[in-house]
Amino acid sequence: MTADASLKPLIELMQREALQRGTFTLASGKTASYYLDCRHVTLHPKGAGLIGNAMLNFISRHGGASGEMPDAVGGMAIGADPITASIVTIAGMQDIDLHGFMVRKEPKGHGMGKQVEGPVEPGQNVVIVEDVITSGGSAIQAAEAAQAFGLNVLYVLAIIDRLAGGEEAFAAKGLQLHTLTTIRDFGIEPE
Repeated sequence: MTADASLKPLIELMQREALQRGTFTLASGKTASYYLDCRHVTLHPKGAGLIGNAMLNFISRHGGASGEMPDAVGGMAIGADPITASIVTIAGMQDIDLHGFMVRKEPKGHGMGKQVEGPVEPGQNVVIVEDVITSGGSAIQAAEAAQAFGLNVLYVLAIIDRLAGGEEAFAAKGLQLHTLTTIRDFGIEPE
């Protein structure tokens, strides 16, 4: 898959702000010769808009099984939070009724003890959002928590796939993965 030409400004910004070369240990425990610190883009004034628009456009084109918009987008705190905020902000500006939610790594130890927070209810259709997919661990954890809450996860949508086995991990869990870009869009071959 090659990224859509409309994503060129996002790819250029990610190359400038998020892509680092060296030796890094990833969340999956694997060692890599590059690192993508997407928070430098998801929390960037231009990056937030580019990501929010690109993801909202994807969601609008793909919808759910019936082609309708999902009810909400969200993912694992804290990485998915700025992505969720960008999408719902732009949706609101376009008068699209799309809510956001967040998934805690574990249920809150006080109050109502929720793991899924936000204006969502069991039975609603949602899209899980993520920044970088390597093994898929945190996005899978978010999807499973959303499903346990009673949400219908339509698919996972990420900014970039490192092409390191994440897609297969999602398939094994019965989840569909879509990404805006892959590491090949940055001239890097998977490790």
